[in-house]
Amino acid sequence: MARSFVTALLLCAGLASAVIGPARAQGFPQREPIKIVVPFPPGGPTDSVARIISQGLQGALGQSIVIENRGGAGGEVGGKFVASAPANGYTLLMTPAGALTTGPAVNPDFGYDPEKVFTPVCELIETPVVISVLPTLPVKSLADAVAYAKANPGKLVWGSQGFGTAPHLLAEMFKLEAGINMLHVPYRGSSPLLNAALAKQVQILADPTTTSLPYIKAGNLRPIAIAGAVRAQTLPNVPTVVEAGFPKLQAPFWLAVVAPAGTPGDVVDKLNHAFRQVLAVPDTLAKLRALDTFAKAGTPAELGAMLARERAQWKAIVQTAHIEMK
Repeated sequence: MARSFVTALLLCAGLASAVIGPARAQGFPQREPIKIVVPFPPGGPTDSVARIISQGLQGALGQSIVIENRGGAGGEVGGKFVASAPANGYTLLMTPAGALTTGPAVNPDFGYDPEKVFTPVCELIETPVVISVLPTLPVKSLADAVAYAKANPGKLVWGSQGFGTAPHLLAEMFKLEAGINMLHVPYRGSSPLLNAALAKQVQILADPTTTSLPYIKAGNLRPIAIAGAVRAQTLPNVPTVVEAGFPKLQAPFWLAVVAPAGTPGDVVDKLNHAFRQVLAVPDTLAKLRALDTFAKAGTPAELGAMLARERAQWKAIVQTAHIEMK
């Protein structure tokens, strides 16, 4: 009788364990706050969008969200931190191209292989990138920029958000397409870059309208082209690079979320659903639209395919332009 009772208790305990295990997996998230790592300093477009989305994400997941800025090396510093985090869905990377496509393409010694260390979660947004110059420069178009650079070889200074970022590779592509010689100076994100423009340390730059627009409206920057195929709604009189005769200079700013490789599929799916849910809320869309940013949420597979295309594109450009780490 006693032995049967003990056996029954053990059996019940085993059944309870079997039930509780899956319930915990299905119950994600259920403990510590979810950390979203932004691999650039505060004040830039990635940070601004991350804070808008995180507000809605807290409600969608029923868990507090913490934004942590880990800038440096064009996104590599923040990327390495997330790549080494536990694969449990509680540490995510929200980043533009630098940490996932352009950085690894330009740097053979990048701190990780994004295809191996991350699993795609969701693409989030897309924002027009505007090429601007200092208003003191006698340049009002891409053609003028080419003419100025050819008349002043090596003196036109292009500032970027970091070595290996998309705007850096856009500069290299511009040099290649136009046959010009200009100097590239990398900074640690949009905010330091725009401050450098105010200080007249750089003369030309490509930056999302999210952060450039206030400087353009204040007269501190003159927009000369949109780095895409469609004009920006906020700058309707600025031609696209396609209209300007440089169709290869298309590099819209996008943001995506990835998790450490090995994160369970059901956790990835739940995160994807939560991000897409947030990006369907009218209030969130209105806040993003105010930053000239548009939701572009999709599935993990769609993000994976997009990243593969971009890696191939930027790798080809790096090889053609013979870009090397210095």
